[in-house]
Amino acid sequence: MREYLLTLCITAAVTYLLTGPVRKFAIVAGAMPEIRARDVHREPTPRLGGIAMFFGLCAGLLVADHLTNLSEVFTQSNEPRALLSGAALIWLIGVLDDKFEIDALIKLGGQMIAAGVMVVQGLTILWLPIPGVGLVALTQWQGTLLTVALVVITINAVNFVDGLDGLAAGMVCIASTAFFLYAYRIWYSYGIEAAAPATLFAAILMGMCLGFLPHNMHPARIFMGDSGSMLIGLVLAAGAISITGQIDPDAMNLFSGSERNTVHQTVPVYIPLLLPLTIIAVPAADLVLAIVRRTWRGQSPFAADRGHLHHRLLEVGHSHSRAVLIMYFWSALIAFGALAFSVNSASMWIVLGIAALSAVGLVLLLLPRFTPRAPRWAEHLVPPRYRRSKAPAAVPAGASAAFGAEATEGAPEEPLEAHEPRTPVAAGASGVNGASAIGPRSRFLDRRKAGSSR
Repeated sequence: MREYLLTLCITAAVTYLLTGPVRKFAIVAGAMPEIRARDVHREPTPRLGGIAMFFGLCAGLLVADHLTNLSEVFTQSNEPRALLSGAALIWLIGVLDDKFEIDALIKLGGQMIAAGVMVVQGLTILWLPIPGVGLVALTQWQGTLLTVALVVITINAVNFVDGLDGLAAGMVCIASTAFFLYAYRIWYSYGIEAAAPATLFAAILMGMCLGFLPHNMHPARIFMGDSGSMLIGLVLAAGAISITGQIDPDAMNLFSGSERNTVHQTVPVYIPLLLPLTIIAVPAADLVLAIVRRTWRGQSPFAADRGHLHHRLLEVGHSHSRAVLIMYFWSALIAFGALAFSVNSASMWIVLGIAALSAVGLVLLLLPRFTPRAPRWAEHLVPPRYRRSKAPAAVPAGASAAFGAEATEGAPEEPLEAHEPRTPVAAGASGVNGASAIGPRSRFLDRRKAGSSR
């Protein structure tokens, strides 16, 4: 565990430290497109955050290769090299798209080629454990098609959900945490060495997301772009492919005792079929709904719009930060719910807990206007937006014109509705988010002008 944590920390540190220089490079390179109709942010923000994430991936793999226990993953399996090859290809395509906006079909072809590169080097699904049937061996073509399909679906699901500051990185971090705990249990508790690469991939993916999140939280100073969203989607899919079909039920000694106990104990065998889907359940649902919505309107499935789940949350009335937290909540509930069920499928408390948390999530969805207020004794411990508003000081009538700005300084700021029209700002303007590289940003910048949706 200590070596996995060390790899995670190195990956997060490299990603975090490189994101700042990459941001300045993106501004100089002009990878900062103008505001589009479907965008939520209001100021041009540099992309290419995937560059820092890719070098974080390389640093994590390099460090793991020199550790005593994790180095065996590289000697006994070719999967880390397959992951690096596919990641380099998909990252290059993403960088070109962030700069030049390449066609959607070209990106789809690049995703399939990247998946094919991993298949050629051995990162593929060999068999599937199907309940009631057992292990079903796949032919070479069946395994290849299933692997490519899983990679493409996961990449596009993560890419589609990347619409709010910190949303994609946070959701993938939650998913990779649940997947790490599952893969580590299979590797450590049951002694299945085939689960070691998937455990390593999950730890590195957690580091990539944690290192990038401080720069990407609202208001974001840099976006990961397609170079980052497609990269983390591919790494997430690679971990699922690595462990799916690699678990041998005979090696786990599960078939013992009564038939009922055997059914409960063999749940971990079949969870690899479900966990890769549950960890991307919210992005996958958004992907399916987007395809149905666009084809129903006679549009291309790749035509961008403002109908994604996070856009709907903003339209309902949730603030930017709250919409992100709600998406985090549902991702964690589904991913960790599946993880808990794989550990103890016979416990009714797990089902009741998931049902109770689902009810809490529904209540949060129905209260978009509710803003919690901290008690007065704890106001200095929370952000200003959670403090009780104080009445503004009285201002003489004759001074209202001369001191209009100062007279309203103490008044509580009105929330900015999600449907309020946005004013696009041209790329290269001095008001760009965190534009320390091209101009100063006022410490007391008006939040309405800063692009805050609150």
